[in-house]
Amino acid sequence: MSIECYVVVHNIAKRHNVGTLARSATAFGVSELILVGRRDFNAFGSHGSTSHLRFRHFHSLPDARQFLKEKDCDICGVEITDTAMAVNQHPFNKSTAFLLGNEGTGLSAKECEICDFFVYIPQYGFGTASLNVTVAASIVLHHFGVWAGFPERTRDGNKYVVAERPVKQGRRNYCAETADTIIEERKSRRENASNGFFDESGNSNSASNLLDALFGDD
Repeated sequence: MSIECYVVVHNIAKRHNVGTLARSATAFGVSELILVGRRDFNAFGSHGSTSHLRFRHFHSLPDARQFLKEKDCDICGVEITDTAMAVNQHPFNKSTAFLLGNEGTGLSAKECEICDFFVYIPQYGFGTASLNVTVAASIVLHHFGVWAGFPERTRDGNKYVVAERPVKQGRRNYCAETADTIIEERKSRRENASNGFFDESGNSNSASNLLDALFGDD
């Protein structure tokens, strides 16, 4: 049985985190990065890794969940809950999608509802209450890769060999906007802005749109 790994991000607040998250995803063997809801992301920090990762976009969590269940995939929330297991215990059974929460508030009740189980990252120092979403993702994805037995990438000197850049993806995984989804996205932007969760520039109209770059017309 082939084991696959997915990452799900729902209405991520800091747009540049998708770029750094994509870099970690490619390093640890993620099959697809699934974006749900907000779509104004940029590739800052990806160092070109977005070209080596498949992206998929859904407007809603139920749609994303249906896709993953059709893949016979568990959905694991990365969050400290009463039932969460330490990620270093490797509580995995099959292909798994990791759902990452908002940097400020963690996983919402709706996000928790679609999860089959939860993992958390044990901390041993006393200087911070939580980790940045991309740091947390890197730790969790590394543990999953170890459990799944993903083969280590070939090294050349003190770095890993990067594959040749693939052809740009087509629009087949891109969800068309509707009036309802536009309204929902604008609502999410206002909520994140009011909570101070936008990226440091405070600009919600960045010209560097990751999804447009990945799925735009040639």
